[in-house]
Amino acid sequence: MYTPPNRKKIRETVHARIRRTLRGGPERPRLAVFRSLKHIYAQVIDDIAGRTVASASTQEKDLGLKYGGNIDAAKAVGKLLAERSKAAGVETVVFDRGGHRYHGRVKALADAAREAGLKF
Repeated sequence: MYTPPNRKKIRETVHARIRRTLRGGPERPRLAVFRSLKHIYAQVIDDIAGRTVASASTQEKDLGLKYGGNIDAAKAVGKLLAERSKAAGVETVVFDRGGHRYHGRVKALADAAREAGLKF
C-alpha cells in the first residue's frame, strides 16, 4: 500500500543534506532559520564553539507583533537578528534555510537581515 511522504521527514532529510556541507565558524557563523505555522525563529550559531551568538523569534514580546506567521513578522525578526549580531561583532554569516524553500517568510527574513547590514 502506498503511503504519502511525510513533509516533516522530507524537510529534515533536505536539512541534513544541506548541513553536510554547511559549517559556521567564529569568523563566519551560520544563520539558521526554523519556521513553524505560527512563528519563525532565527539563530546565529558558531558550530565550532557550539554556542549561539545571537537569536530572535516572533515569540519575543518586545517586537510587539500581533501575529508571528506572516512576512511582516519575518522581516522584523531579520532586522532584529541583524542588529543583535552586529552588536555581538558578527558582520558576515552563512545562510542555513533549514530545509525550507528560499521563498516567502524565509526569503523575507534573509532580505531584512541583509538590509540591516549582515553580509551573506
